[in-house]
Amino acid sequence: MKLPESNAPSLFDRPAVTRHRARARDEALFLHRAAVDEVQDRLSMVNKTFTASAIVTPFAHIWQADLPKAQIVADDEVLNLTPGAYDLVIHAMALHWANDPVGQLIQCHRALRPDGLLLVICLGGETLHELRTALGQAEIEVTGGLSPRVAPMAELRDLGGLLQRAGLALPVADTARLTAEYRDLTHLMHDLRAMGEANSLAGRLKHVTRRQVFGKAQQIYADHFATPDGRLKATFELTCLTGWAPDDSQQKPMRPGSAQMRLADALGTKEGKLSD
Repeated sequence: MKLPESNAPSLFDRPAVTRHRARARDEALFLHRAAVDEVQDRLSMVNKTFTASAIVTPFAHIWQADLPKAQIVADDEVLNLTPGAYDLVIHAMALHWANDPVGQLIQCHRALRPDGLLLVICLGGETLHELRTALGQAEIEVTGGLSPRVAPMAELRDLGGLLQRAGLALPVADTARLTAEYRDLTHLMHDLRAMGEANSLAGRLKHVTRRQVFGKAQQIYADHFATPDGRLKATFELTCLTGWAPDDSQQKPMRPGSAQMRLADALGTKEGKLSD
């Protein structure tokens, strides 16, 4: 399937994303394992048996133990998904690095059978807000400028809107927050590299950052986001999106004016006129 070409500049350097993931260490992938737990919890609440599933993920081994029969698909710009072949597609911890997130969701929608489920889990807008604040303020104070260092991540409402733009029915979006603690800023940034989540913004600086910036950022981080024992808190927000391929069997909202009973009668109350 060939998607329409876009003239919009790319936000992310996808070759850099691939390089960073190749250096990831398995013991640092705790966010991906937390995502597996979140997905399993949500699937357990769905009253449906899935027989043909696919998982879009950069780390296949994380998911294969729990869903061994699922087809594993890399999160390329064009997804290797067969149209209409699946009743469940999971887009796992990759949408926040997509240059065209709507295009990713549209491709997943096309891969679903009628009444098939798309379940997306990705990092949300509150992720690393402490690091973003500390680095931004430090760079302004030390250099007088600001460069892209932490990837902007979509807020919950915006992500929910993407499901509707992709043509999915019954969209639901919710979040789960995790907090990790680190000795210092260096410890946090090393862990991000070990996760494969290092800075891959296309507009990132290509030269070495002055040490004073990181020293100031450490001070700001410790002043505003430290625990009582001096460790640095880092927030990771997992956003979960669910949407269904439209089908006639699904519930649909009633037409305006089609109600058979007045609201006051249903509530057992008297209807009165509002005062001016």
